[in-house]
Order: sequence, then structure tokens, then C-alpha cells
Amino acid sequence: MNASYGLVNVWAQGDLVTRTVLLVLLAMSVASWLVILLRLLDLRRLAGQSRHTEAFWHAQDYARGLQVLGQDADSPFLALALEGQKAAAHLQPGSGNAPAELHQRFDFSDWVTRSLQNSLDDSTARMQSGLAVLASAGSTAPFVGLFGTVWGIYHALMSIGLAGQATIDKVAGPIGEALIMTALGLAVAIPAVLGYNALVRANKKVIARLNRFAHDLHAYFVTGARVAPGASAAAPAAREQ
Repeated sequence: MNASYGLVNVWAQGDLVTRTVLLVLLAMSVASWLVILLRLLDLRRLAGQSRHTEAFWHAQDYARGLQVLGQDADSPFLALALEGQKAAAHLQPGSGNAPAELHQRFDFSDWVTRSLQNSLDDSTARMQSGLAVLASAGSTAPFVGLFGTVWGIYHALMSIGLAGQATIDKVAGPIGEALIMTALGLAVAIPAVLGYNALVRANKKVIARLNRFAHDLHAYFVTGARVAPGASAAAPAAREQ
């Protein structure tokens, strides 16, 4: 008797649990690849935006510098520049005899630092969105596939026992089909893990650029000038004298 084997036969002959496992693995795979592709597009966009930060410091004034950073409302570099400008303007003394507000009691440097850090935290949270999906898929997909394999082998052995035939051709097909579940679990987990690690490394590079830009903005608002490249390492030694 000719029997058809493979993934199609697993779906056709499988019960509710088997089909549910297949659908869960498919959903994990689609979600993982969707997150990877979307995050790669975002990282490409962020890389282009980061190249404008040096031109920002060569603009004739701050307003033109903001234009250099672009008009993308989702740009974390533009958000930092706007937040720093807003923080500096917000802490100006009140006019007339109006009493000082609570926010005016902050040290100017601390206030700008807090505002820039809040913007950095928001941008970091957005860049890390979706990574939890990859981590979950990478850690759970092999076990989901293993569960499908165990379930499939159990039912295959039950069917063989009821049929009373344990020849190699009767055993190899159902057991082999059950093992497909484990292979599918690994096929879902491996890209998710690799994508997660790659995105984490890429995010660290972007966050490092954001931190450098925020440091320069802080120096600009506090001292009126950007910290010259290479001067940050000498600053702590100068303060110790």
C-alpha cells in the first residue's frame, strides 16, 4: 500500500493538538520574521539619521540645525534636540513678580540632563520593541516542536498497537512524521535567536550614538559650546587638579 508522507500528511492525518502545534509554530515564525524585517528597516533609517548629527553642529544656528536633522517625527536624534531646547526654555525665570515655580528650583544642568535622559529612555524603549517576541520564539519554539513530536509518537504507537503490525514500514512513516515537529521548532527558533542577537548589537551602536549626541547637547546648553572631540577623556583629570 502506498502512503503519502510529509508535512501535508501530518496536517491531514493530525488531530486538533497536532494542528494547533503547527499553527503555533507558523505564527511564531511569521511574527519573528516580521519583527526582524521591520527592525532592520528601522535600523537602516536610524543609521541615515545619525549621519546628520555632525552636520547639525555645523549649522549657522540651532533652528537650522533642527532642519538638518530632518522632519521625521520618529527620529530619536531630532527628539533629543527638541527636548533639550524645550528643557532650556522651560527653566527660564518667570517674568515680573511671579513666584518661582518648583521646576525653577532645579539646577539647570540637572534639569537638562533629566530631560535628555527621558528622551533617551523613550527612544531606547522604541528600538527594543519586538525583541521580546524574538526572545520568546527562540526560547519556546523548540519545546513546542518537541511537544508535537511526543504527541505524534504517542498516537503513532497507539495506532500501530491497535493495528497489530510493527514492521519497519509501519513504524518509520508515523515516527518520522512526528519528528518533523522538532525540526520545525528548530527552524523557527534558530532565525529568532540569530535575529535577536543581531538586533541587540545593532541597537547598542545606535544607543551609543544617541548618548554621544545627548552629551554634546548637554554641553551646548550648559556651556554654550559642544564638547570638542577627544576632550571628554581629559575633562575628569582637569577637575581633579
